Amino acid sequence: MTDAALNEIHIDHHLDTQGLICPEPVMLLHKAIRKADGGEVIEILATDPATTRDIPNFCRHLGHTLLGQDTEAVSPERYRYLVKKKLL
Repeated sequence: MTDAALNEIHIDHHLDTQGLICPEPVMLLHKAIRKADGGEVIEILATDPATTRDIPNFCRHLGHTLLGQDTEAVSPERYRYLVKKKLL
């Protein structure tokens, strides 16, 4: 998905995990996923480089959709992800 298309996605939940290190960002994402309805989109902001591996793996293992992973446009030290909760 292009950067322009990612900016057009409606975001239902925002999760700021900046300053937190593994495993906290994924634990907070898991908590946010539990609260979200199926099909809703969660935006995650992070500073931990481990999230570039952990969040895609989280989505793959639990069946959620990683709509986008932006690791350069935000800043070299900040990461942005868009995760869509699977429909139940």
